[in-house]
Amino acid sequence: MRWRQRPAGSNWGDFGPDDQLGRTNLIGPEQVRKGVQEVREGISLCLSLPLDYPGGNVLNARRLPPQLRPTRREGIPYVNFPLGHVYPGATDVVSDDQVLLSLQYSTQWDSLAHVGALFDPDGDGQPRTVYYNGYRGHEHILGPQDHGIPARDGDGAAARYQPVCCAGRAPDESVARALGVEHLAVKGMQGRGVLVDLERAYGTDFRDIGYDELMRAMERSGASVEPGDMLLLRTGFAELVLSMQRQPDAHRLHHSCAALDGGDEKLLQWITDSGIAALIADNYAVERHPPRRVPEDGAPYPVLPLHEHCLFKLGLPLGELWYLKELADHLHALGRTRFLLTAPPLRLPGAVGSPVTPIATL
Repeated sequence: MRWRQRPAGSNWGDFGPDDQLGRTNLIGPEQVRKGVQEVREGISLCLSLPLDYPGGNVLNARRLPPQLRPTRREGIPYVNFPLGHVYPGATDVVSDDQVLLSLQYSTQWDSLAHVGALFDPDGDGQPRTVYYNGYRGHEHILGPQDHGIPARDGDGAAARYQPVCCAGRAPDESVARALGVEHLAVKGMQGRGVLVDLERAYGTDFRDIGYDELMRAMERSGASVEPGDMLLLRTGFAELVLSMQRQPDAHRLHHSCAALDGGDEKLLQWITDSGIAALIADNYAVERHPPRRVPEDGAPYPVLPLHEHCLFKLGLPLGELWYLKELADHLHALGRTRFLLTAPPLRLPGAVGSPVTPIATL
């Protein structure tokens, strides 16, 4: 077994010792049928931003817009390419392309390999790099370097450490041998979605949403969730991103709209108790980032507490930067909050995230 003790509040082992699906196990045939029963009008809505939004890399310096390029054969780009050059007399003209894509640049799924934690799974006092259900960094989640475990100096600040190259691995190679996004693709990520419109309840002012605020918004709209449902939160953030025409204003974006307060323990407990199978928002990171509450005594803490709770402890995938305005408007006009959601990620083995083109059917 990969662990002798599991994190407090986690469900490790509840779905089996080798489970890699986490709470999406709760999306079974009954939940799919419930989703299908919400299809009445025959309306299908795309819930994805164009994948070259938000534009630039001011929201995340690591993630760059997609770069489309033609495929090539013997140095010749295959766009508007007459096949008669290869097959004399042929009348076909071929265009063929490829893309360099940050998998979590735009509308996306976070897989369970996206965020882990430094945790002591063996009970020996030694923290290790661990992910959902005890899967290990450098054993199951592989990268080109072993970054080590940061030590802490007397002031509580992280000490410097020297990354070590992992022998036998290419300089840029990374792969999730466990918990990769392909498991969510095979699962299908199809079932009943429930929308809570935070923008309609609170507007687009900068606001942290804890348990109490979420419950008020759900009560106002008549929304409720059952185990296996996928919960979607509209804040207006994606609409603001679209309005900026690929020239995002980072200061304005970081000081607008609602976001979940990942430091609210009551909210995290509700996520556990609700049985939701996925948590999705139209904003960046779902939760408020960077957090506004940091321990003053230097105690260890997660920078992304909601990510840690959902991905690391519960195996609950997160969706980010979904476009929800048209769906919200239709549901409001119909007096509904539920719909059929179909949102499989790319079946890309070993990836820790994936772009997605979700479809809501009403």
